[in-house]
Amino acid sequence: MGRAFEFRKARKLKRWSAMAKSFTKIGKELSIAVKDSGPNPETNPRLRAIIQNAKAVNMPKENIERAIKKASEKSSNDYKEIVFEGYGPKGVAIIVEAATDNNNRTVANIRSYFNKFDGTLSTSGSVEFMFDRICCFKIQTISNLDDLEFELIDYGLDELIKDEIDNQYLLYSGFDKFGSIQKELENRRVEIISTEFERIPKQYKFLKNEEAITVENLLEKINEDDDVQNIFHNMQLSYE
Repeated sequence: MGRAFEFRKARKLKRWSAMAKSFTKIGKELSIAVKDSGPNPETNPRLRAIIQNAKAVNMPKENIERAIKKASEKSSNDYKEIVFEGYGPKGVAIIVEAATDNNNRTVANIRSYFNKFDGTLSTSGSVEFMFDRICCFKIQTISNLDDLEFELIDYGLDELIKDEIDNQYLLYSGFDKFGSIQKELENRRVEIISTEFERIPKQYKFLKNEEAITVENLLEKINEDDDVQNIFHNMQLSYE
């Protein structure tokens, strides 16, 4: 079967690994949302958004329902959200968002990753100011899109972009406008496919390919940790 078979096998394993990681991440998000505001999606906006995200990555309905039911039980794991800030090699700013049921374990692990790859885990607020926190709604194409864009500006919409690949639209706003835009889209019966929260660098740190290798190794190591939900950084490859 040779090299082509091995390549296809490796690619398939990587795809399933990524899917498993997505399901684990969403499972924790469902648990946190239920613990915070209850198991009823109709009265829990964050839970509604996470359920939409779960459907977008083809998470089975029974898995979603099981995660919500489990989170409603008093004996279920109590996950806490933690944000780590630090610097990787060459001064690359890094933010790590984690969800954990063992704070000491997660702190020790993240610190060890930074130390191993010549980085530094910093204090709260030392890196966060270097990023803008935003939310992004993905919606289906609708007939009155221009009217929707104009009217959503009053609710905090910053930008609307067409995703040419999926023929869908991306609505960007500040993180603090999530609730108002979500409510208005739902009032207008606009189908929300998924919602993401991102941290966009205000300035980038440009590195050459050989300089970026150690940073990429650090990011990959952090991403392998089961407690890690999201990673953001300001590294950009320089082609000069």
